[in-house]
Amino acid sequence: MPSFDIASSVDVQTLDNAVNVVKKEITNRFDFKAIHVLIELNKKDYVIKLESESEMKIQQIVDVLLSRSIKQGIDPSAFDFSKEAQPSGKIFKKDVLVKNGLKQEDAKKVVKLIKDSGLKVQAAIMDDIVRVTGKKIDDLQDVIATCRAGNLGFPLQFDNMKS
Repeated sequence: MPSFDIASSVDVQTLDNAVNVVKKEITNRFDFKAIHVLIELNKKDYVIKLESESEMKIQQIVDVLLSRSIKQGIDPSAFDFSKEAQPSGKIFKKDVLVKNGLKQEDAKKVVKLIKDSGLKVQAAIMDDIVRVTGKKIDDLQDVIATCRAGNLGFPLQFDNMKS
């Protein structure tokens, strides 16, 4: 039976490239000369640490990070900007979490979306992916279109298509 996997992951190397491009651009900008700026990627925990002298500068770094990440092919919904910048003495710090892998509640949203579509496919949650199987490849392609149109709030990749 044809099947494919729905995943939500970010390639570490692509993310690292995007962060390095942001570092290079920020250090070359005139408005960031002689200002403390720290942009650091924790590859293990998928956290980007930002530090600067004002909340406005942090927001400018976030804007550059978003634009450069989009150019690298990273979905902007992969970043969690919900935490506010926290003052720590004269420096503001902000941690940007990068969503990697489908959480259980996100996987349930995907399965519910597939079930509500009325297509004749089966969706099963397997750790951090959702495996979708069906009798026809056309049904699987309809599931992909439904998931893309669903606007679930997190990036989805469709991998491992087998017929």
